[in-house]
Amino acid sequence: MTYMMATLVILIMVALGVFFVVTVASVAGTAGERRARPGRSPSPAAPGQQALDAAEEELRFRYARGEIDREEFLQRKIDLER
Repeated sequence: MTYMMATLVILIMVALGVFFVVTVASVAGTAGERRARPGRSPSPAAPGQQALDAAEEELRFRYARGEIDREEFLQRKIDLER
């Protein structure tokens, strides 16, 4: 009887753990989408927009790696948005 009870408790703990992991992953994924492109819709972009997004992404990578400073990053970002 105690083995059956222990097995039941373990199964419930595993189920709760799986539920927790799935919930956290879902919330983190949704928050990441919203945070990645504030003010932009997540719908597919036109071909010209894809090139702009790729250029902006590369600009962000260069800034993150420290290849360009904040002033240059902001100026180039403004130039890309024109």
